[in-house]
Amino acid sequence: MKTVSVMKELLQNKKLGESFSKVYTEDAFDTQYERFLTVLDNFSKRFSKDSDREVSLFSAPGRTEICGNHTDHNHGLVLAASISLDAIAVASKNDDNVIRIKSAGYPQDEVDCNDLNAKENEKGRSQGIIRGIAARFKELGYNVGGFDATTASQVLSGSGLSSSAAFEVLVCTMLNYLYNDGKVDPVEIAKISQWSENVYFGKPCGLLDQMACSVGGFVSIDFEDTNKPIINKIDFDFASSGHSLCIVDTKGSHSDLTDDYAAVRSEMEDVASFFGKKVLRECTKADVLKNAGAIKEKFNERAVIRALHYYGENERVLKQADALSKGDFESFKSLIIESGRSSYMYNQNVYTCKKPTNQPLSLALSVSEEILSGKGAWRVHGGGFAGTIQAFVPDNSVEEYTSALKSIFGDDSCYVLSIRPIGGISLA
Repeated sequence: MKTVSVMKELLQNKKLGESFSKVYTEDAFDTQYERFLTVLDNFSKRFSKDSDREVSLFSAPGRTEICGNHTDHNHGLVLAASISLDAIAVASKNDDNVIRIKSAGYPQDEVDCNDLNAKENEKGRSQGIIRGIAARFKELGYNVGGFDATTASQVLSGSGLSSSAAFEVLVCTMLNYLYNDGKVDPVEIAKISQWSENVYFGKPCGLLDQMACSVGGFVSIDFEDTNKPIINKIDFDFASSGHSLCIVDTKGSHSDLTDDYAAVRSEMEDVASFFGKKVLRECTKADVLKNAGAIKEKFNERAVIRALHYYGENERVLKQADALSKGDFESFKSLIIESGRSSYMYNQNVYTCKKPTNQPLSLALSVSEEILSGKGAWRVHGGGFAGTIQAFVPDNSVEEYTSALKSIFGDDSCYVLSIRPIGGISLA
């Protein structure tokens, strides 16, 4: 923790390279110094003109799904990773036991730590997230106290990169380092974030987003027991792969897609119910294949096809994790393409049947294959039906790839990212 004046001097003179190198590539340092300077200035204007007030810098990344498309809700396996886009904060403890957070572009949130009961009027609001996190910290026996913070985020909202989970992990990280000496481990932070979103925010989300943001790097998650998911961090240096991760926003609308998303889960669960089970994880692929005729007569053909996608994705997660552990990036890319094709052909979440001629994701995937065939990889990203695709692009093809996709979907459609090796962190 350093005074505002000292922190400003360090940022202006670019003296935080050792800390920044943990989460940012060197070519991004100048941009990050400017970001933190802006957030620090915002802190001084809003909370304190005192240049001797002590502050700390924090960062929490967004995340990307690598494999395991639509598997977590049926207790499957997922491979995810944290990314170079992050949410950052400047924060300082205060003496009045009130958490005040002003995020760029949003009203200031305030939570009195003397009153951590859930509020019905905070459902769906960031204030509820903050109160829930503080309540869970206290419930688990950790220290809680007031602090003032200003934040800003590069994590694209609505892009499938989990801007909400990045914010949750950022709030947890501030409480962790300001009041608990950083002793709360990343897995616990992920669970606290999920609990707050479930109970105080009112969204019944899984644990994937928070876990990937909190743990950092590549991480595989087995949701067989959703109360005690098995998490494995995978040791792979993405920076040495010679590739960049590109996320392409096709600008497709997510409106009127709720029933499309719901149908994926419900049809998988229909297949499980054929065997008297709740989720597909309680059945086997052999069971489904043996009874495919009867299942499709009771439900429909698509339910069977989506079930087969589920089992295939679980197998691919294991294979991808193994390939990364062995440093076999070529096999990893082949499995990425397999995953994408399974989502397209079997899970059928690349476009909605309601508007069959509206296919921005299909177009992005087709162009990606034309450019990257034989050298890169591409797949639908996140929930699908609209939104984003993911591509692993050789570094020497990034300019060609991004130019082509931007010419179709706009200059602000293609984001060149990297896999970040660390989750939520105090940088100074």
